[in-house]
Amino acid sequence: MKRLRLLTPGPVNLHPVALAALAQPQLHHRSPEAGELVRDLRERIARLAGTVGEAVLLGGSGTAAMEAAVRALFAPGARVWVPVAGKFSERWCEIARAAELEPVCDAYEWGSAVPPETVPTGPLDGALLTHSETSTGVLQPLAELSARVRERHPGALVVADVVTSFALAPVRMDAWGLDAAVLGSQKGLMSPPGLAAVVLGARGLKRLRPAGYYLDLARELRAQRARQTAFTPPINLIEAAAAVMAALEAADWEARFARVREVNERFYALGKTAGLTPVPAPGAERSPATAAFYLPRGMPYAEVSQAFAARGWRVAGGQGPLKGRILRVSAMGYFEDGELERAWRDFAEITARLR
Repeated sequence: MKRLRLLTPGPVNLHPVALAALAQPQLHHRSPEAGELVRDLRERIARLAGTVGEAVLLGGSGTAAMEAAVRALFAPGARVWVPVAGKFSERWCEIARAAELEPVCDAYEWGSAVPPETVPTGPLDGALLTHSETSTGVLQPLAELSARVRERHPGALVVADVVTSFALAPVRMDAWGLDAAVLGSQKGLMSPPGLAAVVLGARGLKRLRPAGYYLDLARELRAQRARQTAFTPPINLIEAAAAVMAALEAADWEARFARVREVNERFYALGKTAGLTPVPAPGAERSPATAAFYLPRGMPYAEVSQAFAARGWRVAGGQGPLKGRILRVSAMGYFEDGELERAWRDFAEITARLR
């Protein structure tokens, strides 16, 4: 089977230490060694998320963490604000409805930044926000949105999707007033899909309620505080993610954030040279996780994807109303020396022919 190198916004190319961890003999999930891995990863995640609270690990994708957080922090009938400016903020609305909440889903143009002044003034029990909107390449003003929610609704819980900003851009839960944040292993942590986490701040921990069965955060938190898990965890993925976090911490997080942004902006510069229009609107901050471009009118995405595949790359298209209309590339995964230069060169040569 031919495996293309990934220029996609998840999953991503795995870090070598993740591959090494996955190649180790199977570890029993009830062993003391597994308990230490659970403790280690929970502490590393909470520290990087900028909170004195706690992380709860879950088997599943980032969407599992989203649903677990919604059900654990809000009772049916709770009124939550969801600013929708892309596929993943739209997902918050769908999850809230499935949990029988009353979401206030305000629509914004895909590719735009949500203005903090648009936070509703009516009664709210919470807000479900998206930091890095992977479907558009926009980094939403999470700190400002959270501050405005807390100002207008002091008792409301603020929950954020940081799936494609965690380990790629600063996330400061306590400083920004976030009560919970959700993430997955297959993005900035450069590990396989299948591991998720909900990080709970002080208010999130106090408001936690038993909900569901397998995705019951209250039950998982009790078990993980004792260095166990309520159910069989993806222990191999926990070991891989912990190894990646240790390696990245040793290399300095701020340097990583700067490098990821620099690499992504190089794609935008090359796209500009090729005459492509960025999906993020002027004035919107670009996420370091992905670069997104509108395709020229009449250019099928399938042809673009095939051109990249011919050179050994897998890229991504659009979702929802942007399906077939845009190209997305991402270098948030691991790249060997010289591989990024080849990616930039191939991107420049392929996009130059799209005019």
